[in-house]
Amino acid sequence: MARVLYSAAMSLDGYIAGPGGDMAWLARHFGPDPDAEELASGAGALLVGARTYRGDDPNAGTDAEGAFGGTWSGPTIVVTHHPDAAPPPDVTFVGTVEEGLDRARAAAGDRDVHILGADLARQCLALGAVDEVAVSVVPEMIGDGVRLFHETGGMSVQLERTRLTGLPHTTTLWYRVVRSRP
Repeated sequence: MARVLYSAAMSLDGYIAGPGGDMAWLARHFGPDPDAEELASGAGALLVGARTYRGDDPNAGTDAEGAFGGTWSGPTIVVTHHPDAAPPPDVTFVGTVEEGLDRARAAAGDRDVHILGADLARQCLALGAVDEVAVSVVPEMIGDGVRLFHETGGMSVQLERTRLTGLPHTTTLWYRVVRSRP
């Protein structure tokens, strides 16, 4: 069964996108990254939130535009109440997170389902559907924007660090989501 993974690049102060979903700040930090390559090579399907799908791409207009620096081609399941009339190849629109998870898991087979989008990740965490979290911390503080994780009123998600890797300019934190014990 597919592993469900929330992976993101994050500023040191906890943001995965700037105000209004701006991702341009991230572009200056791109370069060879074995952690990103590992994540991309294990992907079998993407589960993407509507704002992320329609949002900013730090590589817009370049050969690296798209998920995983433009290397991704495969099933992309977008959770939205406003689907496009004519989706691009390999893109499927669904109306609920549960349906999105089911479709992404089926499409991924024994490979990973990658969640893209903070709100969608929050919903998947609330459902107990996330197996792992991988966060690459970028050496920049941007001060405002979309947080890696935000739940009004709070929600505790217990994590166990499984790895700590990184290059001189980023650090990737790898965690397993600890399941509640009955």
